[in-house]
Order: sequence, then structure tokens, then C-alpha cells
Amino acid sequence: MNIRTQLERLAFLGGGNMGRALIGGLLQQGTRPEAISVGEAYEPARAALSKDFGISATPDNATAIEGATVVVLAVKPQDAGTVLATLAPSLQRNRPVIISVCAGIRVATLESWAGGGLSVVRTMPNRPALVGAGATGLYAPSTVGATDRARAEAVMRATGEVVWVSEEAHIDAVTALSGSGPAYFFFLAELMAHAGAELGLEPDTARRLAVATLHGAGALARASDGDLARLRTEVTSKGGTTEAALNVMNAEDLRGIVSRAMAAAARRGGELAAQFGEPTKR
Repeated sequence: MNIRTQLERLAFLGGGNMGRALIGGLLQQGTRPEAISVGEAYEPARAALSKDFGISATPDNATAIEGATVVVLAVKPQDAGTVLATLAPSLQRNRPVIISVCAGIRVATLESWAGGGLSVVRTMPNRPALVGAGATGLYAPSTVGATDRARAEAVMRATGEVVWVSEEAHIDAVTALSGSGPAYFFFLAELMAHAGAELGLEPDTARRLAVATLHGAGALARASDGDLARLRTEVTSKGGTTEAALNVMNAEDLRGIVSRAMAAAARRGGELAAQFGEPTKR
């Protein structure tokens, strides 16, 4: 996919961490700074965007989206309704594809706020997008055409891996797996560092080893064919130290703990979506 042919003009509503991550990735992939504009209320954030990326940043969202073929909604979820409803006349006139990175807000609700009849793609990126190593799930209803899907994919691919899901409910599973997932790995590494210190290592040494192991395991998995079970087996010698540790984890039902934890996260994702209510009837 040639990103420059898919993205004619982009507007970001919100210039926070995720917006900055996407903008930085797009520029690295060849998008011209003059093709990007940002609507951002916070003046220091606007100044930083202009200084760091050479792009246009304005406090006026209507000015930011004028002529845009792609609008990325990157505001706080509680602000999304007001932002889209205020811009609905402009959005209806220009008819861009709207890409939402707002957690928990359904496509139908976003479309309703924007006045209806627009292409809306819902995404769930994760925090490693800030360092170009993100994982993003995308969902779009069947009414969104191939061109707009390609535009959305090009934007989100700027920060890492992208996958499409066929049902919007699956976004809750994406949230539980990759959206919340970095915290699970950080928690495990934190516990490993603590256990290393209990075994006699200096706390800083244990932490450094845990961080390096976390990074190295991820890099090794990324460089491989992605067969996680095989990678685990390759580290596990029969009768060795790794097997001894994994036997304890299996005896404590780590598999069940992970399954229940992710189910709880997915369930909470659905609850948060419901808090924003059903879309306005049209």
C-alpha cells in the first residue's frame, strides 16, 4: 500500500500521546507535514506539535478538518460527542472517513454524533504505539468501502501491527488482549524482578534483567514465525530450570488465571461502551 496515495489530507482532533504517535509514524513513512493538521485546544500542545513535526495546529477544530479526506478522532471519550456534534455540518459537507481511537464508543454512536451516513472506522491501539511497536485492532461496518478501509489501515499501520476484526463486539477482545496486554507483561516483569531480589540479586540488577528479558523475548517473538508454543518449548529443556518454573505455574493454573483476567477485561470493555449510551435514533 502506498500511504501517500491513500492519505490525501489528514486532520487530527486531539494532539495528545496517541495523536502524536500516529503523526510521527506517518511522517516517517513519507506523509508530507503540510498534509496534516491538528485541532488541539491546549496551546502548549499546539506549540509542541508545530515545533516537533512542522505541522499546522489550531484551536479551531472546524479549521483543522476543512478539506480533510481522513479525520482521526483522538480526544478523550467523554469529549467525543461534543466534538463530533459541533463539527457535524462540516463533516456532512466534506464527508471524510472518521477513524476513532476513542476507547469504548461504538461505531453507530460515533456516526450518529457526526450526523449520519459517514464512513466510521473504530480502532483499538495500544500504548507501545508511542514507540512505533503498537498493535491495533480495527472494525468497520460493511457500509465502509475499500478505499476508506485502506485509508484507515494506512494511518494505524504507521505505529505498528494492524488486524481487522469482523464483528464490533470483538473489539472488546482486542482491548483485553493487546489494548490492556502491555500492563500484563509489565506486571509479570515486575513480579520477576521482585522475586529476583528475594533470591539475593540487587533490586536494580533484578529490574534491569527483567526489563531486558521482557524486551528480548518480544523481539525474538517478533523476528520469528510467531509460533509462541514452539518458542516456549525451545527455551524449555526437559528436566531443566525453565521446566521447573513452568511446572509451578501450571500447578497454580496460570492458564485459567489469564483466561479469567482477559474475560474480565473484555467484559469491562463492553460495560464502558454501554456507559456512552445508544446512538440517537434517525
